Amino acid sequence: MNKGGARRYENNRIYAHPLPLSFSDSSSNRTRSILGLLGLSRSQVNNPHCEGYYDASTRSVWVVTQRDSEILWRRGFFGKGNLSRSEPSWFVRQVQDRQSRKVKMTSEEIREKRRVERKQFKLDRAAAIAKVAAEAETIFETEGRVVVPALFGPEIPSGATWKPKAAEIEPSLDLELSNAEGETAVENGEGGEEPLEDMEHLQLTLSEAFFLAWNLDCLTILDPETACDEPLSLPDIWNTFQHAHLAFPMPRFPTSELQFDNPFLVHYAVYHHYRSLGWVVKNGLKFCVDYLLYKRGPVFTHAEFAIVVCPVYEDPQDQEISNTDLHNASPFTWSWLSTINRANSQVMKTLILAYVTIPARQRLSRQTLNSPACFAHYSVREVIVRRFIPARMRD
Repeated sequence: MNKGGARRYENNRIYAHPLPLSFSDSSSNRTRSILGLLGLSRSQVNNPHCEGYYDASTRSVWVVTQRDSEILWRRGFFGKGNLSRSEPSWFVRQVQDRQSRKVKMTSEEIREKRRVERKQFKLDRAAAIAKVAAEAETIFETEGRVVVPALFGPEIPSGATWKPKAAEIEPSLDLELSNAEGETAVENGEGGEEPLEDMEHLQLTLSEAFFLAWNLDCLTILDPETACDEPLSLPDIWNTFQHAHLAFPMPRFPTSELQFDNPFLVHYAVYHHYRSLGWVVKNGLKFCVDYLLYKRGPVFTHAEFAIVVCPVYEDPQDQEISNTDLHNASPFTWSWLSTINRANSQVMKTLILAYVTIPARQRLSRQTLNSPACFAHYSVREVIVRRFIPARMRD
């Protein structure tokens, strides 16, 4: 098996479960076949029962144990490491940084290595140009001939000919990585270092946390403000996540009432819509959109679709009297749409405008917002936007 095939096999093994819930059946194949003909099954649902802490300042849920973090990431790609780009890999990077040889580099290390190499290339090129200029000046002073310093040639390194030197790159790379991560090592007389402590946690968005707690019942959200970190009930989670997007209550003023155009409700409606269709939904801030849709997950393929959430009020008067400033609720300009579409088309992503219809206040009572049953009154409509490129779309 070649290297690529072995890697795909390993990824398929590690990320075999699409959701944190798994099913097990200890019966024989014959028994399962007979029960399958009858439409029955003896499979048992295995619930991992993960735990997380709600953090109001970041509007997220922190999963601090390594066991729960691995389960939620490997089974559905939920959350991201707060010290990593996606998968929590800070501790692995620190361990590899302390080793004399690195078997496998993470994406963050590869990025830092490229930055250091580009920096070293610029320094070497500037030094070579300065050397040629000094030689031309010496010839002018000694021989009186005017020699124009060459900016290109065998003595001037270019992007195609320059090769990094291990002796120059590796020490500076280690220094850059240690400074970036803020890790200071204390050496003793034998050259040992202090034991590492995993300082990273998995950070879930409110939509991800509510999906795990409400739909899958595999996440318990704890309240760190209580004395014993008491778990929040589902009604408490529902109200807490909505109030997280409301205006901060002022002293001697009543708490803000729940609104139908709450950003949490609007974005969760889109998140739940695509998660229920089997897509892996991740944050799309890198590509100036709200969500990215992966068929299986970030470790398998790139995202195929980029989602922009566009709230639409069923009653236009609700938008005029609302004190919530929803992003993309007002008509956007064509220049903005063209910019977003072009940016995602260049990276082979299809732009989708997800229009979320917000129910009218006159049609529903405010008591409807007291439970997740209110999502029955929200609807999601999709509009695909493509760039017309004459050279590619003549057929």
